[in-house]
Amino acid sequence: MAANSINTRPRSRRAIALIPALVLLLSSAALAADAPPPYAGPLFDAHLHYNVEAQAPHPLTDVLGRMQRSGVRAIVANSRPNDGTLTLATARAAAAAAGVTVVPFVRLYRNRDDYSSWFRDPSIIAMVERELAQGTPAGPYRGLGEFHLYDSANADGSTAVALMKLAQQRNLVVLAHVDDVAIDKLLAHAPQARLVWAHTGIGGVPEARVRELLRRYPSLMGELSYRPGLTENGRLSTAWRALMLEFPERFLIGSDTWVNQRWAYYEGLMQEARVWLGELPPTVAQSIAWGNGARLYGLLAP
Repeated sequence: MAANSINTRPRSRRAIALIPALVLLLSSAALAADAPPPYAGPLFDAHLHYNVEAQAPHPLTDVLGRMQRSGVRAIVANSRPNDGTLTLATARAAAAAAGVTVVPFVRLYRNRDDYSSWFRDPSIIAMVERELAQGTPAGPYRGLGEFHLYDSANADGSTAVALMKLAQQRNLVVLAHVDDVAIDKLLAHAPQARLVWAHTGIGGVPEARVRELLRRYPSLMGELSYRPGLTENGRLSTAWRALMLEFPERFLIGSDTWVNQRWAYYEGLMQEARVWLGELPPTVAQSIAWGNGARLYGLLAP
């Protein structure tokens, strides 16, 4: 009996040591079992790039196939330079076969150097005017951007001011990668402009500040790719759920395929969105996934 007692103690210790891992495993399983099914409806990818470096490794058949497999039925297309957008817009038959509507934007970047100087460069205005005059095979351009302002003070640059006023005058949507201070500045120049805030703030702008800006500016919408704090342990965070329930018509989803790796994982990115969308009431999920973008750009239901 003594020998048996000695032999059982190590087994007991091992069993005790496994308890935390077992609890974690059971908790994760319970969390997964408790999770609602992912959203299964159409998606509007409101922040997509088809930049020059993506076009060889990811030709049209590849990108349209990824969209189709992901249930993406419309995209905002913008690229550096604008040739990528025109490539997507030109492929009307292929896009239609994939069930994808292309909403073209004029991007302000001819090359990487433009990222850090566009806001004061008058030649950018001339380029934008030429693009708007030419339009695309998918129809007229519907917006400007995505553009970046790494210093919010540059929102007061002469070209930035002129393009915000142009967007307001021509009813173009603006896609801006900026901080919260720049939102105030940009909309001071063009109070009626329709502005989509890429990532709903860089650097994790606090939810309270996001709420403040959405209440202040009825034409402001938030795009949710790369948004810090959106999910916690794979679930939609309490704070962001509250924001979405308060402003169900003010948010959009996006892939932000700014580097080729994002294209390689495109289907996964869209599935991640479907998971947290599934935690919202169905009408709210449908609005954020599809309806808000469709309304913004005047698209019919797929």
